[in-house]
Amino acid sequence: MRQLGRSAFVTGGASGIGAATARRLAAEGARVAVADQDEAGARTVAAEIDGIALHVDVAVGASVRACVALALEELGRIDVLVNNAGTDRFAFFVDTDEDLWDHVLGVNLRGVLAVTHAVLPGMQAQGGGAIVNVASEAGRVGSQGSATYSAAKAGVIGFTKAIARESARYRVRSNAVAPGPIETPLLNGFAERHGELGRRLKQGMVDATAMGRSGAPEEVAAAIAYLASDDASYVTGQTLNVSGGLSMW
Repeated sequence: MRQLGRSAFVTGGASGIGAATARRLAAEGARVAVADQDEAGARTVAAEIDGIALHVDVAVGASVRACVALALEELGRIDVLVNNAGTDRFAFFVDTDEDLWDHVLGVNLRGVLAVTHAVLPGMQAQGGGAIVNVASEAGRVGSQGSATYSAAKAGVIGFTKAIARESARYRVRSNAVAPGPIETPLLNGFAERHGELGRRLKQGMVDATAMGRSGAPEEVAAAIAYLASDDASYVTGQTLNVSGGLSMW
């Protein structure tokens, strides 16, 4: 029960890695706020784990601030923040436009900044906390058809390190995970929407892993739970690959 007595706030918690993380943290003893734009999905997950469901659009600052305020009312404090909300729109970069850039960067990078900005002062004031940001192997090695997403996730990795340096004196740790191909609605929806091309690109990602398979959301959730726990008490500013060996650095 590594999270016994702690309170956690998980964005993008209605499905995929976020839902698996909410379940894992709850199983380890945390009370979890499940925040998502899909409020019905968040309610379903929260009901499973005796948590609380909240609506949030991480790309909108006012929505983030209101959601975090509600979470603090319900939980009293936030000990663990998991910035998981993410999205992508597949297109080769020359075919993208500013609307796509704004959308993908708004959720994947600006959203992480906004939620952290709302939660971090409380963590610093209470003298401790753990932040785990869900980045991506795309942010390390690049992903064709996802240049803006790759840029956003690389930004998340850099942001994670900066917050780790700024907040260590407050006993707040900041780490990231970098998943590879994980069986989530985001990855599988991409393959479904783009037909044969999408299936080939997904299979190419799987084939690029040393283990030759895609991962399960629960495997990423296990890494997140470790980084959020006291087992990782001397770990900060790190990015843990959870990718079956897609990259090894």
